[in-house]
Amino acid sequence: MAERCAVVLFNLGGPDRPESVEPFLFNLFNDPAIIGLPTPFRWFLAKIISRRRAPVAREIYAHLGGKSPLLEQTIDQAKALETVLNVDAEQNFRVFVCMRYWHPMSEETAQAVKKYAPDQIVLLPLYPQFSTTTSGSSLTDWYRAASRAGLAAPVRAACCYPLAEGMIAAQARLVVAELDRLPPQNEMTGPLPRVLFSAHGLPKKVIDGGDPYQWQVEQTSAAVVDRMITNGCAGFEPVVCYQSKVGPLEWIGPSTEEELERAGRDGAAVVVVPIAFISEHSETLVELDIEYRELADAAGIPAYHRVPAMASAPEFIDALAEIVRRTEKAELVCAYPEGPRLCPAERWKCPVDIV
Repeated sequence: MAERCAVVLFNLGGPDRPESVEPFLFNLFNDPAIIGLPTPFRWFLAKIISRRRAPVAREIYAHLGGKSPLLEQTIDQAKALETVLNVDAEQNFRVFVCMRYWHPMSEETAQAVKKYAPDQIVLLPLYPQFSTTTSGSSLTDWYRAASRAGLAAPVRAACCYPLAEGMIAAQARLVVAELDRLPPQNEMTGPLPRVLFSAHGLPKKVIDGGDPYQWQVEQTSAAVVDRMITNGCAGFEPVVCYQSKVGPLEWIGPSTEEELERAGRDGAAVVVVPIAFISEHSETLVELDIEYRELADAAGIPAYHRVPAMASAPEFIDALAEIVRRTEKAELVCAYPEGPRLCPAERWKCPVDIV
């Protein structure tokens, strides 16, 4: 009988109806990876923040039919990955979905995996770039839930894959397609179109504490640009920037808003790439498509285009399948193919060191 491998896909999650918005936000802000206060203080602060932010968040999700589309998209990715993994496979693969802040969460998914009774488990966050606030938080919560569920199968984790070949190929193809849709440029006097690789921001103190996220975002963006140039695409200005800032802390930059304003002053067309988002959700469908488009119009940007998320692009799904195959046969927790560690020494919260 062929061995059975459970693959667990991790994502952020999102509310499934308007009534879920406040408890979803509470789960988010009650995560010690997000707010590092002791439990009673963090719980109390999470209650206050989630209650205050819920009305605005409900308005955001109203643009999306009252709920996040993230779960449905992640299920589609899981089905596509399962299909690819089971083609001519010596093992039986089943792919499970696990969300961090709304259902199905770790406790539910761990029970489903236990019922499947796998011979081994591969953990695969759908965050290509590792951060303690995303992949790190999801994996920590999974290990806790798996222990409570009594899961005893061997576990391996692919914590990051910022340079995965298929992912870079898919992203480059999508960016080039959007650049091709821009109106013709006056090559003599017109500025080069600006390609904004926009990632979710983080407080600067998180990065200063050794988190590798920003460094990995820059590596992904550079690899996409290299692939675009290799494929014959030229005549654009790439910029890495960060969106979604909340709260009073200093965040990493430059911000996407600042880069839109600069593009407007320069009269440059803009193509925005959600470089750290592999699925569509509120940060892409509302923040990038509605709010930032309004900023672009106000700034006088002559053309504003947004690259779609990779979602279930065949090259990306193939990349995930390769990561699973490599991870299930290796002792490494980092999915970097050329060695046990991708991040430089100063990024000391590299997943190889902390997971």
